[in-house]
Amino acid sequence: MAKSKHKPLLVTSFLLLLFSLICSSFAEIIFEERFEEDGWQSRWVRSDWKRSEGKAGSFKHAAGKWNGDPDDKGIQTTTDARHFAISAKIPEFSNKNRTLVLQYSIRLEQDIECGGGYIKLLSGYVNQKKFGGDTPYSVMFGPDICGTQTKKLHVIVSYQGQNYPIKKDLQCETDKLTHFYTFILRPDASYSVLIDGRERDSGSMYTDWDILPPRKIKAVNAKKPADWDDREYIDDPNDVKPEGHDSISREIPDPKAKEPHDWDEEEDGLWRAPKIPNPAYKGPWKRKKIKNPNYKGKWKIPWIDNPEFEDDPDLYVLKPIKYVGIEVWQVKAGSVYDNILICDDPDYAKKVVEEVFANREAEKEAFEEAEKVRKAKEEEEAQRAREEGERRRRERGHDRRDRGDRYRDRYKKRRHDYMDDDYHDEL
Repeated sequence: MAKSKHKPLLVTSFLLLLFSLICSSFAEIIFEERFEEDGWQSRWVRSDWKRSEGKAGSFKHAAGKWNGDPDDKGIQTTTDARHFAISAKIPEFSNKNRTLVLQYSIRLEQDIECGGGYIKLLSGYVNQKKFGGDTPYSVMFGPDICGTQTKKLHVIVSYQGQNYPIKKDLQCETDKLTHFYTFILRPDASYSVLIDGRERDSGSMYTDWDILPPRKIKAVNAKKPADWDDREYIDDPNDVKPEGHDSISREIPDPKAKEPHDWDEEEDGLWRAPKIPNPAYKGPWKRKKIKNPNYKGKWKIPWIDNPEFEDDPDLYVLKPIKYVGIEVWQVKAGSVYDNILICDDPDYAKKVVEEVFANREAEKEAFEEAEKVRKAKEEEEAQRAREEGERRRRERGHDRRDRGDRYRDRYKKRRHDYMDDDYHDEL
């Protein structure tokens, strides 16, 4: 009996596993780069863009200063105040009638000050040795930081040769740990932006980019109908004024007031008690308010179909993607790119995040230890600077005292010589 009791559970587990395998068989990984071995260099081409001007930076294969796994390496920007450009050719694919997932991780180890950390998908032919900031792209996605004010997360898509940035003000992460950025674009033109596997924002290309005219517009010439009742409350027509309400005076003589003992009616006239507010006075009578049975709500300008809107069912379709590239400029270098993924399965992308973040705590501990070392070094340097400053102040003070002594000795000598001359003259 006990065995038969567990059979349904085993069957259910088997079916779930089978379903998962079937689903994964339909998912396609177009490109995935973990930079796990030196072979990555055969897939990626370093651009010579800005090299002749001496402004081209380079990438190195490194795990960075702190990481969850020292063997988990990416490519890191090197040399400050440089342009960085590198790209990889990928199997050509189209996102027509399929979901596009673009995901990668980046760790901004440096105090970047000002610079990008985004990634691009490129269409058409690209001369990878000349790939740079002027190269057309289909998608640009990722963080862009400058000072304390700009912490933008770019989501720019190309439509009919023109680039359109998302209208929303999306914010990126600014700490020095690894973060995953994921962009999902679906065949219904809906999208999601995830950071570290969690949805940060979502919406539609129809509303969140100024690509097509809006479907609906406000009827600016519309006027509120004459019979539109927007009074939420009205006077109660059945309310009746209480009898004698108007006879209640606003003020009454103060019942506690007493005639002063020195009051003289012949001289002061008839004494009258001063007036005080009447506690029984309730002000002018008003009918009480009741809910208006004819209330239609606040009138708003209605929305109508936009005559200029012409739908494009392929709004979400990008030009066939052939390359993935990194093209950024950074004041301070040190960003580690890794785990670049292009696929059509958001679940697989989520598994990659979970796999890498299995070492998240180790990375945080390594970062905290590095911060302790950095702060200790800064304090040591500050202490040396304070000691050096104090030493120089003492030396300047000693020099001033020496100069003062020399001036006094010189003055005394001159005064003595002058007195001697006067004495001899008198003799």
